[in-house]
Amino acid sequence: MRGVSLTERAAQHVQKSLARRGKGEGLRLGVRTSGCSGMAYVLEFVDEVRPEDQIFEHNGVKVFVDPKSLIYLDGTELDFVREGLNEGFKFNNPNVKDECGCGESFNV
Repeated sequence: MRGVSLTERAAQHVQKSLARRGKGEGLRLGVRTSGCSGMAYVLEFVDEVRPEDQIFEHNGVKVFVDPKSLIYLDGTELDFVREGLNEGFKFNNPNVKDECGCGESFNV
């Protein structure tokens, strides 16, 4: 298992967001069934650690992943990018075989 990692840019963005919130253990990354290709990423702040969570720490930020999602996310690198006027997280997931045209969902 390789786990999940964050680039330095992504970690800095998460740290700033957690500081603005004033609380939080880190970031939860998961997947849910959705979209035209089958799976969609879910990102949320973690205020409470769950016993089944797998925890990966990179650049000072903890990423929490549930075991069911980890099957689809193992090896994923989370980056934070600016493309033109848009900015957001980019998922570099080696398990993805296909993505939908809108970029909202994927399948493995």
